[in-house]
Amino acid sequence: MTNLNFIYSELFLSISIMSLLLIGVFKKNSSNLIYNLSIISLFCCLALIFSFPINENTELFNNSYKIDYLSSFMKILTISSGIFVLISSKKYIQTININKIEYPILALSSILGMIVMISSNDLIMFYVGLELQSLALYVLASFNRDNLSSSESGLKYFVLSALSSGLLLYGCSLIYGFSGSTNFFVISENLTQDDYVLTFGIVFIVVGLAFKISAVPFHMWAPDVYEGSPTSVTIFFAILPKIAALTVFIRFLYVPFLNLIDQWQMIIVFLSIASMLFGAIAAIGQSNLKRLVAYSSIGHMGYALAGLATATNQGIQSSIIYISIYLFMNLAFFCCLFMLKRDEKYFENIQDLSGLSKNHPLLSFCFLIVLFSLAGIPPLAGFFAKFYIFSAVIDQSMYFLAIVGLLATVIAAFYYLRLIKIIYFDKEKEKYETNHNIGLKLSLLISSIFILFYFTYPSWLIEIVEKINII
Repeated sequence: MTNLNFIYSELFLSISIMSLLLIGVFKKNSSNLIYNLSIISLFCCLALIFSFPINENTELFNNSYKIDYLSSFMKILTISSGIFVLISSKKYIQTININKIEYPILALSSILGMIVMISSNDLIMFYVGLELQSLALYVLASFNRDNLSSSESGLKYFVLSALSSGLLLYGCSLIYGFSGSTNFFVISENLTQDDYVLTFGIVFIVVGLAFKISAVPFHMWAPDVYEGSPTSVTIFFAILPKIAALTVFIRFLYVPFLNLIDQWQMIIVFLSIASMLFGAIAAIGQSNLKRLVAYSSIGHMGYALAGLATATNQGIQSSIIYISIYLFMNLAFFCCLFMLKRDEKYFENIQDLSGLSKNHPLLSFCFLIVLFSLAGIPPLAGFFAKFYIFSAVIDQSMYFLAIVGLLATVIAAFYYLRLIKIIYFDKEKEKYETNHNIGLKLSLLISSIFILFYFTYPSWLIEIVEKINII
């Protein structure tokens, strides 16, 4: 009998989704109740993960589901991000009239899919988690049905994501055909250095995963979907799927295919270089803040992949640290974006930031911190994130990758500094509202404090992540 103690969080979340759906159907006008219960459900999931030893190493369901330090840490990141996203965007979804019972339930379904992906140790289990995540995100992207651009972004994401899922499934079938199993451990035992034909399977799966994290050249959906979706969904896209996909990248590349490193290392290096450069250059000409974030996140995923390309434990750890800090930076940025509200209307163009410092000095300061951190300016958290990546890359003598990364950082600093110039030196516009809900203020405060004061004790995150040893 399988010990289900280790998957209490998944079971609880599944039961919560079904229960909330029943409450929403039978109780009228229950959207606020469902929303609050969804946040409570995520808190309970966190508590359940912490109630068992996090460093436990267990395989369940015939080794297809793995509970270890990596999965526990990434689940905590995912669920915590989900809590922050739901809390900070509550007022927004009420204002634009998308506060329906389905919204938080779809968000929880997507998070459940991500949690399954994070612990998957089998191609079929991973694909089930991926589809559970994707199906919920298709609907969320087009949730604002009255808005044409939202419907368009949902359709675009659905078509392109379905294509990438098909390629990924084809890759899984190739690997199964040549190795005789879908389990990662069994695949690694059955493979030899000469199985070059498996490269095709690896390429197809990497393409599918690259699409999910919007790495170049599989990024084409991101700017349009980020811009067209409601901002509360954009923040979801920008943070949560990236954490799950990065974990799958680590598991997939380093468990079954560690012996075939020569086959996939250059692919990851190419994805990393292309993403870093394209993300930095393409963001320069943008006028919409959400579109700018889309190109920025493409660049940031390039840095995270640079860590994975090193094929060392240090590289993997630096990528995990990077995604952890990236989470806080993006959360703070979107919290600032949620505060650009006037007359029940939200503003998201770069010019809407003109002279923000004159009327909103605290909000401008938070923007300043976030933008400097995204640019990698010391002593903010974003600097340390990039420093760990570059350290891991240089230790492996991958100097070209480090040079490209530094070059992309310099280019990206231009458009971040441009935003700061607009906030502090341009002519001010009409004042924005200041009566924001406590959840939004708290999310911004926590993320800003983390970014600003991370340098006082940076080793705590390293000490946590150092326990993750895959190789």
